[in-house]
Amino acid sequence: MELRTFMFLFISFITFGVTHAQFGFFDQMFGGGGGGHHQQQQQNVRSDAQWYQSQYEGAHCDKYLCPGTLSCVHFPHHCPCAWETVEEKAELGEGISICASKGGYKEGETLKKIELARKGLL
Repeated sequence: MELRTFMFLFISFITFGVTHAQFGFFDQMFGGGGGGHHQQQQQNVRSDAQWYQSQYEGAHCDKYLCPGTLSCVHFPHHCPCAWETVEEKAELGEGISICASKGGYKEGETLKKIELARKGLL
Protein backbone atom coordinates (compact mmCIF):
# COMPACT_ATOMS: atom_id res chain seq x y z
CA MET A 1 0.00 0.00 0.00
CA GLU A 2 1.37 3.36 -0.97
CA LEU A 3 2.09 5.89 1.79
CA ARG A 4 -0.35 8.46 0.33
CA THR A 5 -3.19 5.94 0.26
CA PHE A 6 -2.40 4.87 3.80
CA MET A 7 -2.35 8.50 5.04
CA PHE A 8 -5.63 9.25 3.24
CA LEU A 9 -7.35 6.26 4.86
CA PHE A 10 -5.87 7.09 8.26
CA ILE A 11 -7.03 10.73 8.11
CA SER A 12 -10.46 9.63 6.84
CA PHE A 13 -10.93 7.31 9.81
CA ILE A 14 -9.80 9.99 12.27
CA THR A 15 -12.13 12.58 10.72
CA PHE A 16 -15.06 10.15 10.78
CA GLY A 17 -14.40 9.32 14.45
CA VAL A 18 -14.21 12.98 15.50
CA THR A 19 -17.34 13.87 13.51
CA HIS A 20 -19.26 10.95 14.95
CA ALA A 21 -18.19 11.83 18.51
CA GLN A 22 -19.05 15.50 18.02
CA PHE A 23 -22.54 14.95 16.64
CA GLY A 24 -23.17 12.09 19.04
CA PHE A 25 -22.50 14.57 21.83
CA PHE A 26 -25.04 17.02 20.41
CA ASP A 27 -27.61 14.24 20.01
CA GLN A 28 -27.27 13.41 23.68
CA MET A 29 -27.19 17.03 24.77
CA PHE A 30 -30.28 18.13 22.87
CA GLY A 31 -32.22 14.86 22.91
CA GLY A 32 -31.64 14.07 19.26
CA GLY A 33 -33.44 10.99 17.99
CA GLY A 34 -32.06 8.20 15.99
CA GLY A 35 -31.47 5.73 18.79
CA GLY A 36 -35.06 5.35 19.86
CA HIS A 37 -34.14 5.16 23.53
CA HIS A 38 -34.35 7.93 26.06
CA GLN A 39 -32.17 8.39 29.07
CA GLN A 40 -34.01 8.62 32.35
CA GLN A 41 -33.06 11.55 34.48
CA GLN A 42 -32.11 10.52 37.97
CA GLN A 43 -32.60 12.79 40.91
CA ASN A 44 -30.49 12.86 44.04
CA VAL A 45 -32.07 11.88 47.31
CA ARG A 46 -33.24 14.85 49.35
CA SER A 47 -30.76 16.16 51.90
CA ASP A 48 -33.36 16.45 54.66
CA ALA A 49 -34.93 13.65 56.67
CA GLN A 50 -38.41 13.89 55.16
CA TRP A 51 -37.96 10.93 52.79
CA TYR A 52 -36.58 8.68 55.54
CA GLN A 53 -39.32 9.69 57.97
CA SER A 54 -42.02 8.86 55.44
CA GLN A 55 -40.42 5.43 54.82
CA TYR A 56 -40.20 4.82 58.58
CA GLU A 57 -43.78 5.91 59.23
CA GLY A 58 -45.08 3.83 56.30
CA ALA A 59 -43.31 0.63 57.37
CA HIS A 60 -45.51 -1.97 59.07
CA CYS A 61 -44.01 -3.74 62.07
CA ASP A 62 -45.82 -5.17 65.08
CA LYS A 63 -42.58 -5.68 67.03
CA TYR A 64 -39.53 -3.39 66.88
CA LEU A 65 -38.67 -1.44 63.74
CA CYS A 66 -34.91 -0.98 63.42
CA PRO A 67 -34.19 2.68 62.66
CA GLY A 68 -31.05 1.97 60.63
CA THR A 69 -32.35 -0.76 58.35
CA LEU A 70 -36.15 -0.61 58.73
CA SER A 71 -36.07 -4.32 59.60
CA CYS A 72 -38.80 -5.70 61.85
CA VAL A 73 -37.29 -7.70 64.75
CA HIS A 74 -38.37 -8.93 68.19
CA PHE A 75 -35.82 -6.90 70.17
CA PRO A 76 -33.69 -3.81 69.41
CA HIS A 77 -30.42 -5.73 69.78
CA HIS A 78 -31.58 -8.10 67.01
CA CYS A 79 -31.34 -5.32 64.40
CA PRO A 80 -28.99 -6.31 61.56
CA CYS A 81 -26.16 -4.14 60.35
CA ALA A 82 -27.00 -2.19 57.22
CA TRP A 83 -23.81 -3.32 55.45
CA GLU A 84 -23.21 -6.84 56.74
CA THR A 85 -20.43 -7.57 54.26
CA VAL A 86 -18.24 -4.78 55.67
CA GLU A 87 -19.60 -4.42 59.23
CA GLU A 88 -19.62 -6.58 62.32
CA LYS A 89 -22.32 -6.36 64.95
CA ALA A 90 -21.24 -6.12 68.57
CA GLU A 91 -23.68 -6.48 71.43
CA LEU A 92 -22.73 -4.23 74.31
CA GLY A 93 -25.19 -5.61 76.83
CA GLU A 94 -28.52 -4.40 78.17
CA GLY A 95 -30.10 -4.72 74.71
CA ILE A 96 -27.63 -2.36 73.03
CA SER A 97 -25.75 -3.29 69.89
CA ILE A 98 -23.56 -1.40 67.45
CA CYS A 99 -22.24 -2.03 63.97
CA ALA A 100 -18.55 -1.38 63.42
CA SER A 101 -16.49 -1.46 60.25
CA LYS A 102 -14.46 -4.64 59.82
CA GLY A 103 -11.62 -2.41 58.64
CA GLY A 104 -9.69 -5.21 56.92
CA TYR A 105 -9.07 -7.11 60.15
CA LYS A 106 -9.37 -10.87 60.28
CA GLU A 107 -12.66 -12.50 61.38
CA GLY A 108 -13.69 -11.48 64.89
CA GLU A 109 -10.86 -8.96 65.31
CA THR A 110 -13.23 -5.97 65.39
CA LEU A 111 -15.22 -7.51 68.24
CA LYS A 112 -12.01 -8.19 70.21
CA LYS A 113 -10.93 -4.55 69.78
CA ILE A 114 -14.34 -3.27 70.89
CA GLU A 115 -14.20 -5.47 74.00
CA LEU A 116 -10.67 -4.23 74.82
CA ALA A 117 -11.87 -0.64 74.40
CA ARG A 118 -14.85 -1.26 76.70
CA LYS A 119 -12.47 -2.56 79.37
CA GLY A 120 -10.20 0.46 78.92
CA LEU A 121 -7.29 -1.65 77.66
CA LEU A 122 -7.07 -0.13 74.21
